[in-house]
Amino acid sequence: MEPARLGRNGPRGSSATRARRGSVERPVDMRLVRNLGTLVVAALLLVVVTVARPGPLPAPALPPAFDGATATGLTVEFATNHASRVPGTLEADRAADWFTEKLALYGLEVEEDVWREDVPGLGGRQLRNLASVVEGTLEETIVVVAHRDNSGRGAGANDNASGTAALVELARAYATAGTTASSRTPLHTLVFLSSDAGAYGSLGIARFVARSPLAPRTVAVVALDGLAGKTPVRLELAGLGRRSPPPALVRTAAARTAAELGADALQPGLLTQLVALGLPFGYGEQAPLLGARIPAIRLTTSADGGAPAGADELEGVDSQRLEQLGRAAESLLASLDTAVEIPSGTAATLYLGDRAVRGWALQLLLLVAVLPFAGAAFDLLSRCRRRRLPLRPAWWALRRRTGLSILLLVAVALAALAGAFPRTPELPPPPDEPPVDSWPVVAIAVAAVCALLVWLRGRARPSARAAVTAESELAAHAVAYVALTGIAAGVALVSPFGLVFVLPSLYAWLVLPQLRRSPAWVTDVAFGLGFLGPVLALVVLAEQLELGARAPLYAVSLMTTGVVPWASTVLLAGWLAVAGLVGTLAAGCYAEPAVSRGR
Repeated sequence: MEPARLGRNGPRGSSATRARRGSVERPVDMRLVRNLGTLVVAALLLVVVTVARPGPLPAPALPPAFDGATATGLTVEFATNHASRVPGTLEADRAADWFTEKLALYGLEVEEDVWREDVPGLGGRQLRNLASVVEGTLEETIVVVAHRDNSGRGAGANDNASGTAALVELARAYATAGTTASSRTPLHTLVFLSSDAGAYGSLGIARFVARSPLAPRTVAVVALDGLAGKTPVRLELAGLGRRSPPPALVRTAAARTAAELGADALQPGLLTQLVALGLPFGYGEQAPLLGARIPAIRLTTSADGGAPAGADELEGVDSQRLEQLGRAAESLLASLDTAVEIPSGTAATLYLGDRAVRGWALQLLLLVAVLPFAGAAFDLLSRCRRRRLPLRPAWWALRRRTGLSILLLVAVALAALAGAFPRTPELPPPPDEPPVDSWPVVAIAVAAVCALLVWLRGRARPSARAAVTAESELAAHAVAYVALTGIAAGVALVSPFGLVFVLPSLYAWLVLPQLRRSPAWVTDVAFGLGFLGPVLALVVLAEQLELGARAPLYAVSLMTTGVVPWASTVLLAGWLAVAGLVGTLAAGCYAEPAVSRGR
C-alpha cells in the first residue's frame, strides 16, 4: 500500500469531517462553476441547432466514360519506365516529358512552370509543374491535380502513378486530336495539373497557389493521390490555417464515390477533425489549397506516412479500384462543372456523416467553456487577496518556470539551426523523410543534458527557509489558475480551436485544492488528466501520419517550420510553466523562491 503523501496540514488521505466551503480545504467555489456552466449548456444547444445537413450537387446527366483498362495500362507504363521519380533527377525530368507527350497525343498543350526550391531531405532541386488548360465558357477554374513524383524507394505504382494515369485519362475526354468524337467545351475552365514534389510536402501545389495566375480564379480542386490501392478509400479534408472544404464539395465527393464503390468512403473522425483544426497538420495537396482559401478535397487510398521500401509496386495495383475511383473523379468533375455556382467558402467545419457542424458555433462553445474556470480562478484570487495571502512568491515561482520553458524553446530553435529539425518550407514536412524520419539522438542528448543542468540550477535553494503553509499553497494555486486563464485567452485569440487541448487542464487542475485530504493517487490522476488534450493530439498525429513514437518530434517540426504560429508556441511554453507549478503543488513538494513574502 502506498504511504500517505504529506500535505501542508498533515497526511493526505486522513479522515475528517467535511470542510466548510471557502476554507483552505475547500477553497474553490464549485457552485459558481456550476452556475456559469449553464452558459456552456446554452452554447452547446446553439451548436446542435446550427447543425446542417447539406445536399450534394446534382449528378451529371451522362454516365462517366473513364476507361479503367486504359488507366491501368498507363499506370503500368509510367511505373515501369519511370520507377524512380525523385524530384530534380534526370528520371523525374523524363517522367515529366512522358506526361507532356501523352497529352500531346490528344492535342492538349502543356504549360510548364520551372523553379528551384529546397526539398526536405534532398536540398536544392529544380522542380516542374505541368498544367494543361481547357478553356471553358466561364473564367472560374476547376483544377484536377495529381503529384507526379515519388520517394524512389519503390515504383510508386499506387502513389502516384495511378493518380497520374487517371489525370491523363480524365484529360482525354477534352481531346482535340486523336479521337473521332468532337471535343467538349466545359462550362468552367478546367486545369489538369501534374505537380512536382508532392511526396515531399506538396511543394508543387504550394507553388501553384503562390505563383500561378490561375490560382485566384480557382473555385474547386480535386486531388488524386493513389487511386489503385487495396486499402479503404478516404476523403481527406484537413487544411492549413484551420480551414475546411465547403459542405457541398464534401457531400458531392462522398456521393459520387459511394455511387461507384457501393459503400461510403472513409472520412476523418470527430477527434481527428478537432485536432486538425487546433493543430494544423493537414498533409497532402488539399492542405495548402485550403490554407489559401481555395476549396479542395483529396481522394486517396495511399498512406500519408509513406510506403516502406519495395511496398508500392505494380503487384499491388488494384485495377478495379482504379476504374471505380476514376469514374468517381469524372462524375465529381462533371457535377462541379455543370454547377452554375460552386460553393466557395472554406470556413472551419466539422463533418459528422452527412451532417456539418458550423465552425463558428464550435468556437463559441469552446470560448464559453472557459468562463466557468475563469470565474472560479478570479474568485479564488479575490479570496486570497482578502485574506492577505502571499501571492508574490507564487508569481516568482511561476516566472522561474516560465524562464525554463523559454530556455527550452531556445534550445529547440538552436537545434533547428543545427539541422535537427526542419525550418523550411512553411508546410508540414513529409513524415518519411529526414530530419523527421528518425529521432536526432545527438541533439536530444545534448538538449537533455542542458535541461538537466538548468533544472538542477533551478532546484538549488538556500538551506534556511521558512516552511510553506497551506495558505501559501493556496495562493500558488490561485496564481496558476489566473495564469491558465490568461493562456486560454491568448489561445482563443490566436487559434480558438486550440482550446480543445487546454480545456482538460483547466478543469482537471481546478479540483486539486479540493483534494488535499484525498489519497495521493487521486491527486496524481487529476493532475495527469490535465495532459489529456496534448496527449490526444499526439495520438491522432501518430495515427494519421503513421508516426508512432516520432509524433512528438513531428509536432516540434510543425513549430520550427512555422506551420504552428509562433504565438501558439509561446503560449505552449507558458502552459508548460504552469503545468510545472501545478505539478509541484500536486506532488506536495512546492517551495517558495527566496523573495520577500510580501503581496
